[in-house]
Amino acid sequence: MTSSNEQELLSGALSYDLSALAEIYDRYSPGIYRYAMRLLGNEVQAEECVADTFTRFLQALRIGHGPRDHLQAYLYRIAHNWITDFYRRQPPPPFPLDDDLSADPASLPETLAEEHHLQQEIRLALWALTPDQRQVIVLRFLEGWENNEVAAALKKPVGAIKALQYRGLKLLQTILVKKTREEK
Repeated sequence: MTSSNEQELLSGALSYDLSALAEIYDRYSPGIYRYAMRLLGNEVQAEECVADTFTRFLQALRIGHGPRDHLQAYLYRIAHNWITDFYRRQPPPPFPLDDDLSADPASLPETLAEEHHLQQEIRLALWALTPDQRQVIVLRFLEGWENNEVAAALKKPVGAIKALQYRGLKLLQTILVKKTREEK
């Protein structure tokens, strides 16, 4: 079954059609991996998140639960919950000091270190947001979802998504501007 229609894929998954399940995995696992990598910053943890997301999806199907529509949103919600649970079990690592970034000359070029440093700052700033704000920002701007897709994933009205996005972006701006001023 090679279907571009999400509803047909979902129907196939509900009847345990292996080709539909394989296509669902092939279609959605790369995006879920990118999403997890952005929030976790660790390849092993991101891979574990993807594996557990699809395991939970299959378990839900087996007991007659699972999505009836919005398959992509359902899978991202599972991944989001896994990441949230991960950080509840283990808080994010402390932010490395600038002294820690100075490595021996044989290591990565300075620009890559600066880029990594900026990514860490943004990742930590994202974790200062509420879980809903963080998920809206990541799905909208890093995953490229539209407001209506994010609304379906979070089961909230589009207006609420816009408000979460606005407040989240304002808070991110405040955090990052403050951090930049502190570094000067």
